[in-house]
Amino acid sequence: MWVIIGVIVILLIILVPATVKVIPEWERGVVLRLGRFVGLRGPGIIFLIPYVEKIWRMDLRIVTMDVPAQEVITRDNVTVKVDAVVYFKVMNPEAAVIEVADHIRATSLISQTTLRSVLGGAELDELLSRRDEINQKLQQIIDEQTDPWGVKVTAVEVKDVQLPETMQRSMAAQAEAERDRRAKVVHAMGEYEAAEKLAAAAKIISTEPAALQLRYLGTLTEIATERTNTILFPLPMDIILPFLQRKGELDKPVE
Repeated sequence: MWVIIGVIVILLIILVPATVKVIPEWERGVVLRLGRFVGLRGPGIIFLIPYVEKIWRMDLRIVTMDVPAQEVITRDNVTVKVDAVVYFKVMNPEAAVIEVADHIRATSLISQTTLRSVLGGAELDELLSRRDEINQKLQQIIDEQTDPWGVKVTAVEVKDVQLPETMQRSMAAQAEAERDRRAKVVHAMGEYEAAEKLAAAAKIISTEPAALQLRYLGTLTEIATERTNTILFPLPMDIILPFLQRKGELDKPVE
């Protein structure tokens, strides 16, 4: 009796782990019965026929995969090192198990070759300034190749572009020259606008003698605040002429 109970307990210990499986919410189980696909199971508790049915668990969450740095020769013959990150998820667990041996490794290799191919057809300026367009193109091409495996590539982002030191120095010199050019243009525009304002002010002053006198008086007021130096300022005759005329009229004898 005890022998039979012991045999049953041993059989249960052996068979229960092979029969009862728990599949979490983010996974699906691909079940093969004698090598033939019979369906998807999960999530929750599932039951298998021991040693007849086998299950492959497939994670349905988004996978973040780093693409190793690749040496790329751009269309304008500049050698750069570029790395990227790929976001993908399994949409069809059956295809991800049956159509490809290792969908993560296959996606990684496809991403590397596609990265070299796409960036090799672009110029360096495009690679640096049109990053969004290149990311979208990479995502589209990789997704088309992984679609038969049931893998959906949701995004591809080029992370870093490493330039040769000579190219970095050349681009830095170019950027500095561009900044100097802009500074000179801004300075020239300022001088031009100031000259226009001075010309307009000169026209107004030339037509209004009183304005010239007020300008002289304003300049005297500004200079008077500086007490460190002795300043000789010429006094225009236009300012004192009215006073001289007034004095002459007062000096005339009364008839």
